[in-house]
Amino acid sequence: MTESLRPSGAYESSPHQVNPEWPPPPAYTPAPAQPMPSASPSPSPSPSPSKRKRTRGPAALLAAVAIVAAAVGGGTAYGVQELTGDGTVASSGSTSTNVVPSSQKGTVSGVAEAVGPSIVEVNATSGTGSSTGSGVIITDDGEIVTNNHVVAGASSVEVRTSDGKTYTAKVVGTDSTKDLALIELENASGLRAAALGDSDGVRVGDQVVAIGSPEGLTGTVTSGIVSALDRDVTVSTDESQGQEQGQQGGGWPFEYGGREFNGDTGGSTTTYKAIQTDASLNPGNSGGALIDMNGNIIGINSAMYSASGTGSSSSDAGSVGLGFAIPVNTVKSDLPALRSGSTT
Repeated sequence: MTESLRPSGAYESSPHQVNPEWPPPPAYTPAPAQPMPSASPSPSPSPSPSKRKRTRGPAALLAAVAIVAAAVGGGTAYGVQELTGDGTVASSGSTSTNVVPSSQKGTVSGVAEAVGPSIVEVNATSGTGSSTGSGVIITDDGEIVTNNHVVAGASSVEVRTSDGKTYTAKVVGTDSTKDLALIELENASGLRAAALGDSDGVRVGDQVVAIGSPEGLTGTVTSGIVSALDRDVTVSTDESQGQEQGQQGGGWPFEYGGREFNGDTGGSTTTYKAIQTDASLNPGNSGGALIDMNGNIIGINSAMYSASGTGSSSSDAGSVGLGFAIPVNTVKSDLPALRSGSTT
């Protein structure tokens, strides 16, 4: 919006002007003047109503512009989030929100307390097996982002929230090319949604927190740093892989740098850019959150390297500090398609 405001001196004067020589000076020297009664009229007439209105116009307009600017500024700071009460309705805009109270800012415990209620455990069952993963609540009525490999091919999905409540969920949309899925809880309301941050602002060395349900241990919190950015991670798009890995207790198979980790990815794969972290991730963390120290989601945890392999026991499986997360900006750009029911 462009406004052309004239400076206050640029307004035309009122037709009612006061002669600066009125009243004329007296012809004699008067005695010391007595204070005039307050009720006596001033010798100079007040400006006409029209002049008062013209004088006040710019100030009123500037006040209105200031209010609009504040509203626009708030929209920029919070993106298209709506912060109301305990819940955050997250969507596809970029955000810069301090979710963690100022008294706990920069602490892992503060992040865990603020974001923990927004992370859920996801249990999917299909004809080939079952899998356990995690998910991130993005609306207070139960929209949840998780990995495609957690729910791919599932005939039923059950979700457990941080307070122990269990919900039945339906798969709304999936995108195997980005390993993302959107599920929705039935008959849910009043949930605490997470704040989706801006992964473009993430830097190597930033402190991060991961929350998920490794091995079914709901609400497990780990921390670390961002180890690298833009890693080309290749994962399987085979619907049966998630259930098979869930049965074996291993990690989701992926490729990086021409090498396979956690088993064979199969013949159908997809590659995406990932955030690498040394925050401990284990089987079951898939679909959970990677969070900055302000409490904003910056990634969806999707793959981790496990030492378990051929000839190894399941006890050998575990995190060795090589975890990968799908950047949250990829998630936000994919949300419209997921919400439309796309099943690519």
